Amino acid sequence: MELRHLRYFVTLAEELHFGKAAERLHIAQPPLSQQIRQLEIELGFDLFHRTKRTVRLTEAGQVFLGEVQQILQQLQQAIQLGQTSSRGEVGQLIVGFVSSAAYNILPIILRNFRACTPAVKLELHEMTTDQQLEWLREGGIDIGFIRPPVEENIFNWETIFQESLMVALPETHLLANQFNIPLTSLGNESFILFPRKIAPGLYDLIISLCQQAGFSPHVAQEAIQMQTTVSLVAADMGIAIVPASLQNLQRTGVVYKNIQEATAKVALAMTWRKNETSPTLQRFLHTVRALRECF
Repeated sequence: MELRHLRYFVTLAEELHFGKAAERLHIAQPPLSQQIRQLEIELGFDLFHRTKRTVRLTEAGQVFLGEVQQILQQLQQAIQLGQTSSRGEVGQLIVGFVSSAAYNILPIILRNFRACTPAVKLELHEMTTDQQLEWLREGGIDIGFIRPPVEENIFNWETIFQESLMVALPETHLLANQFNIPLTSLGNESFILFPRKIAPGLYDLIISLCQQAGFSPHVAQEAIQMQTTVSLVAADMGIAIVPASLQNLQRTGVVYKNIQEATAKVALAMTWRKNETSPTLQRFLHTVRALRECF
């Protein structure tokens, strides 16, 4: 039994006329009659009562019609679901992100992706760069927004955003009223800094800037998340060099100041497993790339 036999049967059941059914199906009437008869033989019961003037369903044909219509409807739904899935419009995507991404590009990306693919379930995890790479290796997340570089060759990664660094100071600090802060003026300060393993690229950049200014930073307190760093600055535990987007995290007791010297920008990248074929992930990557020029 083939799917076309079922479609032939439903069309004839709707028309109850071999000529009209054949016309709808774009086939000749004799082949339609042959196909219906073959279906009845295969089923082992008659589907239609035939006379020279009329065609009507048998009782068994009525029951069979109801079931076949459900099957064809389910098949159409399955086809539509498969099509939307192949376009990445359904499913689930698990996204990791460093905390600072929430204050720059991530809201824009999520808003645009959800507008285009509302049926995709998004699961978000705020994580450090090293945690994201570990979860990517284990399949715990599908894509991460991290501080590059990514050295493992099992991942793809692309820089999508670059920003300047700024100095976060307690609002009572002696330098709080200056517009630009020379790095050389920070040599005797206590720093709030994260452990290097969390984001080696950003950590090394901060250390390098301090060393170029003639000092190695005295780390008074380590903090894993940027929000914690800013909170410790507000508590007058020290100062911090942070990505400029942290200005969007408004915290009483903290002021953000530009660095006087020209400094390299810090990058934010998206990373995912190589050879990943998920249509949903590919749709998400396309969304980010389309927005990259807006960042």
